Parts: sequence; C-alpha cells; structure tokens
Amino acid sequence: MVAQADDAVFRPVRTGNPFEETVERLLQAIKLGVVAPGERLPAERDLATRLNVSRVTLREAIHALTEAGYVESRRGRYGGTFVNEQLPKPRRTPARRIARELGDGLEDALTLRGALETGAAEAAAARELSVAEIDHLQRCLADTSAANLTDYRRFDSRLHLAIAEVTGSPSLTSAVADARMRLNELLDAIPLLSRNITHSNEQHEAIIQAILEGDQAAARAAMSEHLSGTATLLHGFLT
Repeated sequence: MVAQADDAVFRPVRTGNPFEETVERLLQAIKLGVVAPGERLPAERDLATRLNVSRVTLREAIHALTEAGYVESRRGRYGGTFVNEQLPKPRRTPARRIARELGDGLEDALTLRGALETGAAEAAAARELSVAEIDHLQRCLADTSAANLTDYRRFDSRLHLAIAEVTGSPSLTSAVADARMRLNELLDAIPLLSRNITHSNEQHEAIIQAILEGDQAAARAAMSEHLSGTATLLHGFLT
C-alpha cells in the first residue's frame, strides 16, 4: 500500500452513522485497490484510531464485510483481517436505473471528477517526482494494462488514484477517491468492451508519459480526453 492513499481512505469518519461510514471507507479501500486481494487491513487498534471510531463499531463493520464476502479474519501470529482473493461480483443493477437514482447527481459527479482529475494530472506533471513515485505510477499503469476483464475496474481506479497521490496533496487524493466511488456502481453496470479497454489503456499511457515528462498542458489535455470518453460511453449506454 502507498501511505498517502492509505491515509486518504482511512481518514476519520464524519458525522452521521459511524457504522455505515466505516463500512463505506473499508469498501472504498477494497474497491479502489488501496488494499488488494490477499492483503491485510491495518491492525484493528490502528484502524479504529485512524477512522476515529470505537473498536466495537469497527468490528461490526468488518463482520458485515465478512458476511458480504469481501474480507476474512485469520487467527494466529500472522492473523488479522485480509481482503479475499476472490471478491464478490458487482451487482448488475441496470445502468438506466442507477442513473435515474442519481438524477442530477450524475452530471454533478462527472463534472466534479473532470475538474479534480484533470487538475491532478496537471499538478502531478508540475512536480519533480521521486524514484518511488515514478515506480508507483509505472507499476499501476502496467497492472492496469495487464488486468483481465474481472479486475480491470479495480486496477483502473487504482491508477487514477495513484495520479492523485503523486501530486503530494492528501486532500486531493481523498477527493478523487470519493468522486470515483460516486460513479463506481454506474461504471460497473456498463459492459467492458475490448475495444474500449484498448483505447483506455492507450490514453493511460499518454497521461502517464506526459506526467513523467513534466508536460503539464499535455497531461491535463490527455486526462480531459480520457474522462470525456468515459462520460460519452456512459451517456451512450443511458440513451
């Protein structure tokens, strides 16, 4: 795990229902690839402190995710809570139904995502990245390019989050993660087409190349084109 993404997801819960928000944060970490299948969640005491919830609330949330098939608890010296190697398949709610439920929130979410992620690409290109940050981007890019249809959305999410991470802004990373989660259910309802994945991977290559070359304008333009394509695809399936 990368520390900044870890911190962005496992930040203190806000107002409302602590149990529901704790479940949401843990799911966010899993679905965005911050904690990958087979990896261990942070230790219970540490995680409860970081989320600012009681250990009872955290245990209830973990139990709910265990029942849903996302995690399992292991005992012993090397025990803990681990993300399952095989994650539950996303429920196939019809895309149009999800869009109706989102209402005006769909356009709001797409606009917010566009503003955040184009800005993140530009900001990442403006920084002098460390060797570790460059390696992180390249590994996330390679993982996404090699991903199968089942895992593609998760690796795609992880790559986009990695771009936000290397801006050096925890607040931006958190905002990108939240914006992505608003659209995840709708994206899961859209069929993955080989042609679209190939094109998406080519666009990812262009974005990362521009960032590594420090070309802010090109990074912003490449990300804008990529997000515009996703929005067009979504609208196409909804009309």
